[in-house]
Amino acid sequence: MTLTLIAESAIAMLLLTGTFLLGGRVHPFQFLIKDQRTVASFSAGVAVAYAMIYAIPELCGARESYTTAAGVPLPFEGKVVYFFALAGFFIFYGLEHMRRESHGQSGDLNTSEFKIQICGFSSYAWLMSYMIFYILEQGVLSIVLYCIAISFHFLALDHNLSRENGTVYDKTGRLLLAGASVIGWGTGLLLPMPEYVFALLTAFISGAVIVNSTIMELPTNKDGRFLPFLAGGSLYGILLLPLG
Repeated sequence: MTLTLIAESAIAMLLLTGTFLLGGRVHPFQFLIKDQRTVASFSAGVAVAYAMIYAIPELCGARESYTTAAGVPLPFEGKVVYFFALAGFFIFYGLEHMRRESHGQSGDLNTSEFKIQICGFSSYAWLMSYMIFYILEQGVLSIVLYCIAISFHFLALDHNLSRENGTVYDKTGRLLLAGASVIGWGTGLLLPMPEYVFALLTAFISGAVIVNSTIMELPTNKDGRFLPFLAGGSLYGILLLPLG
């Protein structure tokens, strides 16, 4: 692994990590839009557009890579890649469902509810940073698109967690998610993954990004903003069409 690759990956990691550390003070487009919730909805739309238009189509190539790397005939011709996308969707939907159940039983914020969220999203942040090295190998364009989308996604996630959990997230949650991002990058540096594992993780992330972004918008108690969500998804989707 070259020093250039390490330096470029570190810059990408710092961008993702900084989104959590500075999330409470970073409000892009504030000169145009004063409502933070509108910006969060726009950011969620950007992430969904990335998953739908750029990441999911890449699953066809990931399936081929997975099949080739295996070197032996595979059951279902490598469709397990798509199953991992489904798994990413259901796992994070399940975490949200568990959190809501915990919240419903207590009637307000409690420690177990917060732990469910932080454990799930720490793993999520770790995985996003772990993938940086392998997306860099696909070219500069791929990592730029990835960093833009995931930074917006993390920003929306940060604002959402802060709104739901208040001080407990602002004091400890942000640090845990930022730390998970750094550890994910370090893991990728020290423990490179086989190509077929990268294919599976790409699929998993696609499903996870879709469900986490839509969870922040769809429930009525989250006070989502449909038009900014639509705008973020549409504008970034249009940008991705000629680039993907």
